[in-house]
Amino acid sequence: MTNTDSSMTASDSNNKEQTSKFRRLLPLLILAVGLGLVYSMGWHRFLSFHALQENREALNGFVQERSFVAVIAFLGLYTVAIAFSIPGGSFLTIAGGFLFGSWLGGSYAIVAATIGSTLVFLAAKTAFRDFFHERAQGYLKKMEAGFHENELSYLLVLRLVPLFPFWLVNLVPALVGVSLRNYVVATFIGIIPGTFVYASVGNGLDAIFRSGETPDLGIILKPEILLPILGLALLSLIPVLYKKICKQKHT
Repeated sequence: MTNTDSSMTASDSNNKEQTSKFRRLLPLLILAVGLGLVYSMGWHRFLSFHALQENREALNGFVQERSFVAVIAFLGLYTVAIAFSIPGGSFLTIAGGFLFGSWLGGSYAIVAATIGSTLVFLAAKTAFRDFFHERAQGYLKKMEAGFHENELSYLLVLRLVPLFPFWLVNLVPALVGVSLRNYVVATFIGIIPGTFVYASVGNGLDAIFRSGETPDLGIILKPEILLPILGLALLSLIPVLYKKICKQKHT
């Protein structure tokens, strides 16, 4: 093989490597560009209670006249908002309860949030999973291994406890190699309690607007609501505790 052939082979290899990196990063780049576009155009300002209050009659009329289209539009908007990591998930859930009622609005929000979160998960896993795995050493390696032993339980806790940023819980599982199945199941189940709490707030939003008040987004942190959710989180950890007890018995 001549020097020319060697240089061409090396060049082809580098080009393929660069193309592969670009393909891995492309999904995440699309989400990042989408987020930038939303903020640059000011569309995020429409996700506010002021905008909802001003347009509530028109929105309610649209839902009544074209219910199917309204549901599809809500699902699409919610999915995009979560996928682009636009702050406003709680607002959209409340808006869903306002427009469709507690049960339907909450159900639509759960489906859309799960789809949007899964898109973020897949994008992050495609872009950074190998990079993180190759460089994870020591404590990070142990954390990754421990997480894998009880993926579903840990994910349920992260989803149930309303103390962790939603976008962060979308990303971290992708970096530690959580399976897609466990991620989707835990996300879908884990967001149910909080979602229906906010959807119920939305169901009474018209009365709140008439009184000139704004919804209490901190309602989920009230003891009578937070404590049962924390109880569910503790129940999710039972399989973890059981495994540890069994290991101790066999050592």
